Amino acid sequence: MSVIVTDSGFGADDWTLGYVPSADAANDVAALDVSSDTDPATLTDKLTSAQMIRVDFPSFADGRGFTIARQLRLAGYTGRLRAKGHVISDQYAMARRCGFDEVEISDDLAARQPEAEWAFRADWQAHDYQARMRDNG
Repeated sequence: MSVIVTDSGFGADDWTLGYVPSADAANDVAALDVSSDTDPATLTDKLTSAQMIRVDFPSFADGRGFTIARQLRLAGYTGRLRAKGHVISDQYAMARRCGFDEVEISDDLAARQPEAEWAFRADWQAHDYQARMRDNG
């Protein structure tokens, strides 16, 4: 099982349409599973039909997923964007700022990093130093 983390806290996974690996996907799939070494430019034909894109984080030290999320949003993707795997609560604000809507974590990680740790970072917009710098400049 997994736990879905949003700004509202922990929740159950409500996605029921499954996922297709991006390498195997046609241009009309409902959801894509994207590995951390995927070039987002290869996904542009699939962005209009994909309702969900799930980006894998094989390690909390692997930040390529953040770049993928940002590039997908800059390319115009407006559907659900989910980080999956080894994302830790300290990275939640960064995930949201990069464009992720939610994070999928294992039950084990949820037990080690309870909901309160994630909720503490759910006010990610209030702690955006770049916005504060623009307002003061």
